[in-house]
Amino acid sequence: MTTDFNQLSLDPELVQVVAELEYVNPTKVQAQVIPLMLEGRDVIAQSETGSGKTAAFALPMLQNLERGLQPRKVQALVLTPTRELAIQVADAIARYGRHLQVEVMAVYGGQQYATSKARLKRGMDIIVGTPGRLQDLMRQGILELDGVHTVVLDEADEMLSMGFIEDIENILGQTPVERQTTLFSATISRTVRGLADKYMRDPQSVTIEHKQMTVATTEQRYYLINEEDKLAALTRLIEVEEMGATLIFTRTRAGSARLANEMVQRGITAEALNGDLAQEARLHVLNRFRSGQLKVLVATDVAARGLDIEDISHVINYDLPNDPEAYVHRIGRTGRAGKDGVAITLVTPRERYVLNRIEGFTKHKIEQAQLPTETQVYAHREERLVHKLTTWLERDRSKRELEIVSELAAQGHDPLKVAAAALKMARSEENQRPVEKIGEPVLVKRSRERGQRDRSERPAGKGKNARKPSPMRSGRSTITSVEEGMVRLSLERGRMHGVRPGEVVGTIASCANIPGSAIGRIFIEDQQTLLDVQEEYISRVLGHTGAYSFRDQANVAIRRA
Repeated sequence: MTTDFNQLSLDPELVQVVAELEYVNPTKVQAQVIPLMLEGRDVIAQSETGSGKTAAFALPMLQNLERGLQPRKVQALVLTPTRELAIQVADAIARYGRHLQVEVMAVYGGQQYATSKARLKRGMDIIVGTPGRLQDLMRQGILELDGVHTVVLDEADEMLSMGFIEDIENILGQTPVERQTTLFSATISRTVRGLADKYMRDPQSVTIEHKQMTVATTEQRYYLINEEDKLAALTRLIEVEEMGATLIFTRTRAGSARLANEMVQRGITAEALNGDLAQEARLHVLNRFRSGQLKVLVATDVAARGLDIEDISHVINYDLPNDPEAYVHRIGRTGRAGKDGVAITLVTPRERYVLNRIEGFTKHKIEQAQLPTETQVYAHREERLVHKLTTWLERDRSKRELEIVSELAAQGHDPLKVAAAALKMARSEENQRPVEKIGEPVLVKRSRERGQRDRSERPAGKGKNARKPSPMRSGRSTITSVEEGMVRLSLERGRMHGVRPGEVVGTIASCANIPGSAIGRIFIEDQQTLLDVQEEYISRVLGHTGAYSFRDQANVAIRRA
């Protein structure tokens, strides 16, 4: 296998960039994909996040561009499932192509159409975008794809799980047949394979073996805790446990910012890393974390992609990921280079089944641990105070303070009481940080009545594994009760506006940054669409009202039904 970028037949400008970025040797996926793409072959690459796949497709894509076109036309197109990934990939391509004077643009939901239109009118070489927004721009005649000769589907399995299949097919249908198509996916499902068979020409398969499921030097444990007690539990752990640089994962951008703010209010140096940050701000935050100025970095999975920081002592799953592979990616950021690391997960009673799936996937039993008690937290605070005091006594650098104590003693004050009063003053901040109460986890059991109702709703005579016809596929909606753990929302667009189930799932999942599986039943009526969303994601969906675009209508409202 090629172990040097100089041997990959890349143009000198690209080899120079690789050297400037201090890439020494190509990763496995880069060594296999780059030569195939340079030959013009279609490629199906099964490779996980963090394997270097962006450079694997970006470098040959840049080399294959026809330079000097006037006016510029879109020659390459990259489809991604989320806006955060679109921004990240576009930034990376621009970085790799900085000596080639290429124009790269990310397009995603929430952008102003006027801005997109103006930039596209000036001319772009490469577009990176989410399927929903690409479709919108195409329908409005803002984006033309007749000059595209390279298409990359990044994280194809995730895009399909979010319901983008129809959008992807429509987009591919608007590109020239004689294009080069490369597909990257962590898993090659039947749906992914079907898409490849339909739109790719004699694709070459590249499979990169998964990294070791769990790191041998990483201690893994979880705490069973009620959702409302998570913050109190996290605070206790950070206070009592000896933590170095700590990376905390949340599900949402809003959640990362909120948690970082809570940490700061508790005297912990923390900042959020999410898709709302500009690239310059992101780099500033990462540099502070690397240098030790920040103790805690709170991030989402998407924002942490490509994050490569050594010496992270703890990874904390504040929100448990639904995808077992995401768990593996998260905890792989600690325990590196043979060093010890700790992975802590906060699990609510409703999430125990997710934990079981993770254990089955990793073939590793995650041990349950007990949170520090209030008594232990207070005792730890006193130990820390005594240690700090002892350190100052050993340094013997309190000359002026000793003079003050002597003056007070001369005035008749007991030196021991003076020392006690000084310690009391030093601990005054603790009085403003009482140890928050934590309740016993409330275990959730599926009721017997619920199970009986589920059985009674199955179609008669079809067997226990028969599936009910999906309401979202029927021409007439049948409004039923909302399932346990779901909340019904109303979307101000319906059948008369041409709304499709896949469009609903794809748009909401992409804009709100939630998994497509979090959206349940969909009822499309004439003037509105009703949809069920898992309760834990409701704040994220409603928090993005105004950013949703369906067909030619922007700022479509979504509210509780």
